[in-house]
Amino acid sequence: GAPVRCGQAIRLTHVGTGRNLHSHRFTSPLSGNQEVSAFGEDGEGDYLDDWTVVCSGTYWARDSEVRFKHASTDVFLSVTGEQYGRPIHGQKEVHGMASASHNNYWRVMEGIFMQPGELPKAAQHHAEL
Repeated sequence: GAPVRCGQAIRLTHVGTGRNLHSHRFTSPLSGNQEVSAFGEDGEGDYLDDWTVVCSGTYWARDSEVRFKHASTDVFLSVTGEQYGRPIHGQKEVHGMASASHNNYWRVMEGIFMQPGELPKAAQHHAEL
């Protein structure tokens, strides 16, 4: 439950697969921007999984827009509307763009919000046992 600071490097891990949001200097197949993919196992990966939180203020506020800038290649995590036909019809391509634009603002829409200092139930224990 620690607040995320603006300018902090983070890793975004897909809960279902345990893979990190990853990028490298390869061209994305639909838009021709920089490819973004999934990498690693169980949250473990490499330095190409690090993204810097770009926001205003001291901390990333839950209801505010935020950008993610790839720490190694300086592209912004973006989506512009290109859609795949396969393997998942209608899935939009997420990629890295060299410049900041309206296509690389992100907002939290759902998830679990934890108050600072709050422990997940799995991390709590009882001394009386």
